[in-house]
Amino acid sequence: MSDQTSHGHEHSDHPLGPVDPADLHDAVDRLAQALHTYVDTAVGVRSEFGATEADEDPRVLALESRISTMNAELYDRVHAALGMHADLTTLAWDGDTGDDDDASGAPHEPGTAEAFHLGFVVGPPSGASDLSMDSVLDLLDSGGEELVTRLVEAGFEVVEWATSRGEPADFEGFDDDEDDE
Repeated sequence: MSDQTSHGHEHSDHPLGPVDPADLHDAVDRLAQALHTYVDTAVGVRSEFGATEADEDPRVLALESRISTMNAELYDRVHAALGMHADLTTLAWDGDTGDDDDASGAPHEPGTAEAFHLGFVVGPPSGASDLSMDSVLDLLDSGGEELVTRLVEAGFEVVEWATSRGEPADFEGFDDDEDDE
């Protein structure tokens, strides 16, 4: 059996060999430029409007949609060229900035903390709507913040949390693959 999927992506456990990264660097450069444009636009919009209005400004939403699409394209390019599933867009706050010596930021040993997942299969809005499928991540982020607050208020320590699209977020050191058997 071949190490390639039906899409032609290399998924071998063996080294791939020489790869020209120019196409990947070009995609990253375009994404970086779009992020700079987003920052400039967001700063300008925020200087004119309150935070809620700025979040919903069509210029900001258009750039967020464009950046989401570019992130997906970068993922596809990395996957096509390298066979890797690059987790480049998951948002996670674990409190460890790497620049302090606070022991509370130390990673938890597997077994003392566990990863939990809550999944949704979401279709596009029915009828006319200003929302796109990218809006689902914003809604889930908001709900995630509320759940973190409730868990902490109940006495739990939330080590990490993330919102992801397509697959559950991968939390380093908390592998639940053995549960899939």
